[in-house]
Amino acid sequence: MTAVVLLLAGSAASAESPAAERPTAKNLPGFSHGNVTVQGTTLHYVRGGSGPPLVLLHGWPQTWRKWAKVMPALAQSHTVIAFDLPGAGSSSIPADGYDKVTTAKRIREGVHKLGFTQVSLLGHDTGALIAHPYARDYPAEVVRMAVLETPLPGFGLEDVYGISFHLGLNQTAAPVPETLIDNEDVPAYLGWLFSSARHPDRIDQAAYFRAYARPERRTAGYDYYRAFAADAANNQANAHKRLPMPVLAMGAEFAFGPFVANSFSQVGDDVRGVVAPDSGHWVAEENPAFLTACAKLFFGPQGVPAPSPELTDCEA
Repeated sequence: MTAVVLLLAGSAASAESPAAERPTAKNLPGFSHGNVTVQGTTLHYVRGGSGPPLVLLHGWPQTWRKWAKVMPALAQSHTVIAFDLPGAGSSSIPADGYDKVTTAKRIREGVHKLGFTQVSLLGHDTGALIAHPYARDYPAEVVRMAVLETPLPGFGLEDVYGISFHLGLNQTAAPVPETLIDNEDVPAYLGWLFSSARHPDRIDQAAYFRAYARPERRTAGYDYYRAFAADAANNQANAHKRLPMPVLAMGAEFAFGPFVANSFSQVGDDVRGVVAPDSGHWVAEENPAFLTACAKLFFGPQGVPAPSPELTDCEA
C-alpha cells in the first residue's frame, strides 16, 4: 500500500504558456497541438493518429505529456486526443468548476468541438474520476472506458485518506497548502510523491516540477482535491446510473492492484480488473509496454486473443 501514497488528483501542473509544453511534441511525429474554448475556459490538447477517437485524461500532478510513451502506439489504430485538464498544463485556469461533473462537461464540449460525438476514454488518477461522470451521464457517447489507479470518491477513495498526508493537505481550504508549499518547495513535495513509484527514474519529474511551479497552477490542483467531498456525494446520489459500457479497471502491482476494480464494480455492470505488473502508480510511464498492449486489446476489435495470460482480462 505504500504506493497508494501517490494516489489521486487532478490537474495541477503547468507551463507559462502553451509553447512551454510543446517541445515534447517534437518526439511524437504525427501529433500536433491545439486549443479549444469551452465554458469560458480553454483546453489545450495534443492529437494524432486516425481511426476511432480515444480521449486521454491525465491526473495530478501531471499534464498530457504523461501519455507520451503510449500515444504513438495507440495512434496506430485510433485518433488519440490527450487533453490538459482545466487549470493544468497549457490549458487556461478557470475560476471554479473543479468538481468532476463540471470538468467532464468541459472535456465533453471540447470533444464535440473537435468533431466527435462518440469516443472511448482512458483516464489515470483524477482523469479517471472525470471519465466516470462523462461515461455515466452520457452513456450513449462512450464506447469503452479504461480507468487507472484510483478508486472513486464515495466508493473507496475515502478509505485511503490516512495513507498519505498529501491527500489531506491538498484538500485543506485555501490558503493553507498555498502557504505551506512555495515555489522552491515544489521539487521536494512532488519529488517525494514520485519517489514512491516502482521506477521513479522513468518519470520525467523535472517536467512536472516546472509545470507545477506557478502558484495558480498549484491552486487549481488543490481545487480538484477540495471537490472530493462533492464528488463523493454526486457519485453516491447517482449510483443507480450504472455504467453500461465495458470498463477496464487497472491497478498497479505496487499501488492499488485490485482495489480499482473493486471500486468501479460498484457502479458498473461490465468491469474487468487488471493488475499492471512491475509498476507503481504512474503506469503509463513506469510500464508503458504493458499499458500499451492492454489498451490496444481492450480498445481494439473483439475476438483478438491475448498474447499472454496477464493480458487476458484486457481482451475486448
